[in-house]
Amino acid sequence: MASKLLLIAVFVLDLIAFGLAVAAEQRRSTAKIVQDSEVNYNYCVYDSYISTGYGVGAFLFLMVSQALIMAASKCFCCGKGLNPSGSRAWAVILFIVCWLFFLIAEICLLAGSVRNAYHTKYRTIFSEQPPSCETVRKGVFGAGAAFIFLNAIVNKFYYICYSSARDKSFQAYGGETGVGMGTYK
Repeated sequence: MASKLLLIAVFVLDLIAFGLAVAAEQRRSTAKIVQDSEVNYNYCVYDSYISTGYGVGAFLFLMVSQALIMAASKCFCCGKGLNPSGSRAWAVILFIVCWLFFLIAEICLLAGSVRNAYHTKYRTIFSEQPPSCETVRKGVFGAGAAFIFLNAIVNKFYYICYSSARDKSFQAYGGETGVGMGTYK
């Protein structure tokens, strides 16, 4: 039977990560070009730095959530054998999909946080071109939030299928100790 306490704890962590990713998308940096009248050069002024912290927070909460599920299921590869059934087949498929969604979400959150933290400074002292005030593209943190949501659903189903297959663990010869053990003369 799947641990309800673990599922609730992972749900709360995923919910916090999702909320932080949505907040990072809403509060991502924007920039405007300002001209200094004394020295006659243009520079970028950024309005918000908070979305980097939100993105890193979502990254860490999602990582802890994934680590809890993988530790509870022994990362699917350690421990006693699972019953060869539909639950085991679904657990294998969901394990792969869970890791795929996790990696995509983590890449989106990390890339968005790094890009949001990078701010250009004085770029046009001697040229006529305005500076390129680079900011994170709209939707990067949103994509991370979407994949957090998908990962939250898939990792719950993975753990339930894994637990179901584990509870009916495979025992060769139906658990009879004497089967296959002949006496030799």
